[in-house]
Amino acid sequence: MLFRYVAASVLALSAVLPVHAAEQPLEIGYLPILPAAQLFVGLESGDLLPEDEPAPKLVLFQSGPALTQALIAGQLDVAYVGIGPALVAKAKGADIKVVASNIVEQVNVLAIGELANYFDGDEPDFAVAVARFTQEKGRKPMIASYPKGAVPEAALQYWLRNVVKLPADAVELIYQGEAQIQQALSNQAVDAAAILEPTVSQILKRQSDAKVLAQGAQLFPNQPGAVLLVRESLIQSKPDLVQHMVNAQVRSTALLRDDPAKATPYVQKYVGGGRLPKDVVQGAIERSHDQFQADPGKIIKATGELQDFQASLGTLGTKLDDVQGLFDTRFFQKAVQ
Repeated sequence: MLFRYVAASVLALSAVLPVHAAEQPLEIGYLPILPAAQLFVGLESGDLLPEDEPAPKLVLFQSGPALTQALIAGQLDVAYVGIGPALVAKAKGADIKVVASNIVEQVNVLAIGELANYFDGDEPDFAVAVARFTQEKGRKPMIASYPKGAVPEAALQYWLRNVVKLPADAVELIYQGEAQIQQALSNQAVDAAAILEPTVSQILKRQSDAKVLAQGAQLFPNQPGAVLLVRESLIQSKPDLVQHMVNAQVRSTALLRDDPAKATPYVQKYVGGGRLPKDVVQGAIERSHDQFQADPGKIIKATGELQDFQASLGTLGTKLDDVQGLFDTRFFQKAVQ
């Protein structure tokens, strides 16, 4: 009798174990940058996932292309990443949907040193300032930007070509990663850069001569930035979980906009390796107030325009034919009802 009881217990336990073993934590990919701020707020406030969901497995990436490859390879359930990598991954067959936006119009053009001096007083025209600088200094201004194909690089190119209408060879563009751009600005190895927060706030704090020449909407109106995307298989298997994450995205966006002091320690822990001073992080959040945007519907049109512009530059490896198909706006619409 005892044997039968033990055997029955073992069978019952073995029937239960596979169910628990299958409940794997979400694998979330991200970059340690301000445009992923909603993830950091959600994580640290405990709002990101339902209470009965296992703690997520966070996968840190240092570049968009690396995260793109992970998505294409079928890795990651969720990602907080730029719209550029999302477009490339979708075009190459990744089963992903953008369910929320993080931030828009986040690129700034910042000048330092000798070039910044040309914008004192009544010299707001960038093309005129560049021409004067080139003539008087005997060289073209050097502008650092993210690598070709990155959204900040595209926004800079759009501004130079379509807004200030500068000849393509009027400036010297240098393509670098985030850390290299910061170092180049700090060492005054370049004259300007197209950069994101919190680098803008860092440079403005460190270098008294630094000047913001153009912001967000001035470069590329409604330019999409980072987004929250999920696997289509996750939408099918756990739609309530996806809805919870989008609801949390809406709340995190509101906190970033309305109470930056409360959001700052959440974001500070992740951005810049957790080494940035609190006042720099809070300043970056405050400067980005109007850019934090959770509605994915507001960036669909601009995403198509961005892709078309990148294609015209020849910096787009693979073009997504159905941009609308990258987005699933149902969860956001339900979240704000």
